[in-house]
Amino acid sequence: MIRGMFDIEFRLEKIDSNGDPLINLNKIVNWEMFRPELMKLREKERKSVAGAKGYDPVLMFKVLVLQSLYNLSDAAMEAQMLDRLSFMRFLGLGLGDKMPDEKTIWLFREQLKEAGLIDSLFFRFDEHLRNSGFTARKGQIIDASIVEVPRQRNKREENEKIKNGERIEDWEDAKRCQKDVDARWVKKNGQNHYGYKNHVCVDVKHKFVRNWDVTDASVHDSNVFTELLDKSNTSADVFADSAYRSEETLKELDELDYREHLQRKGCRNKALTDWEKQGNRTRSKIRSRIEHVFGVQAQRAGNLVCRVIGFVRTRVMIGLRNLAYNLQRYSMLMTSS
Repeated sequence: MIRGMFDIEFRLEKIDSNGDPLINLNKIVNWEMFRPELMKLREKERKSVAGAKGYDPVLMFKVLVLQSLYNLSDAAMEAQMLDRLSFMRFLGLGLGDKMPDEKTIWLFREQLKEAGLIDSLFFRFDEHLRNSGFTARKGQIIDASIVEVPRQRNKREENEKIKNGERIEDWEDAKRCQKDVDARWVKKNGQNHYGYKNHVCVDVKHKFVRNWDVTDASVHDSNVFTELLDKSNTSADVFADSAYRSEETLKELDELDYREHLQRKGCRNKALTDWEKQGNRTRSKIRSRIEHVFGVQAQRAGNLVCRVIGFVRTRVMIGLRNLAYNLQRYSMLMTSS
């Protein structure tokens, strides 16, 4: 087959005609805003000038954003960068350029973990959102979503020790490195899940994630609540489902001068009144907006699974996922405005 000089340009034009969301994301987001934080990873002096120069940290950060948007493993991310023209264009790389391999991706994410930068990167962009006119407005919504990890096949006595925080001496180091002893089981809607929870606070007006935290999946949603609240929101209204409703929570919100809009839940001996049911329907129109966040995160990726091991690494992955959602949401709002 004879290849033309402009074959790649023609192919990219075809991709554009079908709608490539990465074009606007790349154009609208000023990626250089993250450089001051990312350059902290380069502050350690090199022992020698020999060897290849490392990849630009902003480029590697964009690789992690892509990986989060599409929920790809490190190996799959390397394969997609080599194969997809849209990924190469987003990263500013050409066919002849050297691509980061899966080991490089893993190492850079490890550097983010060790430096504890995921929170500062997230809040740097949140500061940019507020400076760009996207202040947190009209109240906030709290909810949590289960993020699964590959299930462990352990013996019953091993699971009991893990649950009690005990070390399993029988495991060799190589086996122990592949076991996630921080994740936990939880049952939801009759189905068992193994992993962690992504607890988020979303503002009602713009649907940006304003605050977040991660726990293992066994932690009840209500155990991570008031600490997520965004004090800078222009409204004191707080929305959440019935899992968060308790006398203690209502008292806390009142002491913090928030107006509660928590869903009510009936019980066997005390059914909801018609007035309470109507109140639930009114609240749910706003509270359900947070489902958009979790829906978008799963839209491209399908079943959201974290392929890293341990709480600290999982928190970095989930933090990147929340930041990637905000970047994507910002791009969409700026494009439609």
